[in-house]
Amino acid sequence: MAHFINDRARLVTDAIDGLVAGSGGALARLDGYPEIRVVLRAEPEPGKVAVVSGGGSGHEPAHAGFVGPGLLAAAVCGDVFASPSVDAVLAGILAVTGEAGCVLVVKNYAGDRLNFGLAAERARALGRRVETVLVADDIALPDAARPRGLAGTLLVHKVAGHAAASGASLEDVAALARRTAGAARTLGIAVSTATIPGSKPEPRLSEGQAELGLGIHGEPGIERIDLPRADALAERMTARFPAPIAGAERLALLVNNLGSTTALEMEVLTKAVLATELGRRVRLLLGPAPVMTALDMHGASLTFLVLDDAIEVALISETPVAAWPRARTLREPVVRPLPEGLSGGPAPAPARDPVVAARIEAVARALIAAEDSLNALDARVGDGDTGSTFAEGARAVLADLDRLPQAEPAALCRALGDRLGRATGGSSGVLLSIFFAAAGSALAEGADWAKACAAGVERVREVGGAGPGDRTMLDAAIPAIEALSASGLAAAARAARAGAEATAAMERAGTGRSSYLAVSDLKGHPDPGAVAVATAFEALAADSK
Repeated sequence: MAHFINDRARLVTDAIDGLVAGSGGALARLDGYPEIRVVLRAEPEPGKVAVVSGGGSGHEPAHAGFVGPGLLAAAVCGDVFASPSVDAVLAGILAVTGEAGCVLVVKNYAGDRLNFGLAAERARALGRRVETVLVADDIALPDAARPRGLAGTLLVHKVAGHAAASGASLEDVAALARRTAGAARTLGIAVSTATIPGSKPEPRLSEGQAELGLGIHGEPGIERIDLPRADALAERMTARFPAPIAGAERLALLVNNLGSTTALEMEVLTKAVLATELGRRVRLLLGPAPVMTALDMHGASLTFLVLDDAIEVALISETPVAAWPRARTLREPVVRPLPEGLSGGPAPAPARDPVVAARIEAVARALIAAEDSLNALDARVGDGDTGSTFAEGARAVLADLDRLPQAEPAALCRALGDRLGRATGGSSGVLLSIFFAAAGSALAEGADWAKACAAGVERVREVGGAGPGDRTMLDAAIPAIEALSASGLAAAARAARAGAEATAAMERAGTGRSSYLAVSDLKGHPDPGAVAVATAFEALAADSK
């Protein structure tokens, strides 16, 4: 995989320089590259306890991205997934620690324990007051002697940072930080591992698999599973959380993106977690956000924290640090009614016609069955969602089938146009809505179905700007409707299929996303919208026999 880097040796120092340069003067760094890489506040607070943390790089924005008021006084950065040296940690401590002392927050990895621990001893020997807080929030192995420190570390940063900013003593900041560390538990899930810049990882998961209980350095998970639906995954993960989480009535939840999981997926997972028995006890939500990442790992972690009054106040307190995920108190979602006039008037009364109902159902089920194949076809020339778009509309129509005015053609077309316009995304939904609205108007004026469909196609051409040969659904619809008028449904289905197949030889698209593609990307691949139209006509023809 290609990466935006200069070279591997300068990766961390270049990243630090970019962070400091973009901070608007809020951050500084210590001299001492490349051995010493410490990010600290440009304006220190010498009269207050300094909270210092750090570890291997590759977890950005942790840890340097959380240096600032109400959070860290300094962050010590190691190489990618490697602890910083003793000298680097000591430099960070000495740079920010005054008479009030320092709380050193350390993730429970061997390298971090050793290097941060020895640096703390050396700082004490130099007269600095240093307290060490170890974070071991990983629950992947319930009986592990030394659980790893994961995203729960960040909650400790926030609580300790707030206490320090409030003027608490070293002993009180350390005690609250330890209480927070002891009340946090984390579990991770991923479908791909991390890619270290300059290296090429070997894939260890098959399609559809996931690793449960993995660390943040690309180490394998404790269990390899077939990835279930998000709601089932949320139930499976939350069921693993032991005491003190399992018995708590007031919880905070941090939903952490491990690097490359999309925002859509993270929101879906968040909703699923909050719907679980454990999730219903969450009072404060942080994220979903990428805060303790593992480079580009496609995964997420859940951190639950038992709240008390002091911890809750600390988590809610404001900080100007941009990367920090603000804690929000959960409320019942507000759902407002749809505005009047959206459907253009009152819904028509249902009117049952078994023949019409059967034909609508045949088309809808054919489009739903074709969802995957149409998506695969669209992935070659578009964004891979044509099948889902048509299937969404088909499912919506099926759900409303018994409420449609099946026995009144004009009203039926208008109702289908309204329903498809609301349920079907992208340009396809709008064009289908335009088609049915125009066809309904023609039917109301006395046209038969063939002429009404022709009127619908003409309106789509006017509004959409496409015509024959532009490699759109019209390349199937136009010949189909011409054949429908002359020879009936069977001929229309054959004409639609021939029109769809002909688009594979068209080297240019006149409109839509395909119009931006090269000839080599289009040639040999039929337009998915045209194939969907052919699928619909074939279903109609088959049902009419």
